Amino acid sequence: MNRILGAYASESSENEHWMSVSDLMAGLMIVFLFVAVAMMHFVRIERDRIKEIAMAYRDTQVSLYKDLNAEFEGDLPGWSAEIDPQTLEVRFLNPDMLFEPGRAQMRPSFSEVMRDFIPRYFSVVLRYRDKVEEVRIEGHTSSDWAGVASVDEAYFNNMALAQSRTREVLALAYALARTEEERSWVRKKIAAVGYSSARPVLDEAGSEDVRRSRRVSFRVITDSETQIKKIIHDTPEG
Repeated sequence: MNRILGAYASESSENEHWMSVSDLMAGLMIVFLFVAVAMMHFVRIERDRIKEIAMAYRDTQVSLYKDLNAEFEGDLPGWSAEIDPQTLEVRFLNPDMLFEPGRAQMRPSFSEVMRDFIPRYFSVVLRYRDKVEEVRIEGHTSSDWAGVASVDEAYFNNMALAQSRTREVLALAYALARTEEERSWVRKKIAAVGYSSARPVLDEAGSEDVRRSRRVSFRVITDSETQIKKIIHDTPEG
């Protein structure tokens, strides 16, 4: 009898042990299920946020491009300029019109164009002031620099030149601002950036197009780009 009772007690204890393990495993599975559901919900929310911002970004890009094109379409050929619908860059591409060779001084022809272009450009971009993060006046050069022995020296000489040229354009933009509100906006939102020869224009063969590489552009950066980058930065890595 004792043997029978002992065996029964041992079997009962073993069954209770396995029941406890099973309960623990079931509890862990429920916890993992809740975590998985929560993560799926979080991912869906983040995906919807990015989609909403991306759609707003697209709508802003399209609308701003249409307004810029409507304002300047008739002037672009005479200015040797173009508007990129993807980047919202207004590019001035005729180096013979832009600056004196190797100098930051604007040619009279480019100064005249800027005095016409900048106030009208402000009138368009300021319609989107709540969605504009920054406007960059970007200066680009070719990789050439006469009389230097190294690529590095040419690069940094061109960097200083490109930066000085964009500062000249920015100074004119500031002078052309019509109100204190516009001047304040220029101070806060417009940056002068010299890229030297870092972003050359290439021809069909993949070689640098020296002439087209020497250019000035006005580029709008919308806050949608900043918001998307912030979401990506704040999203925990899986």
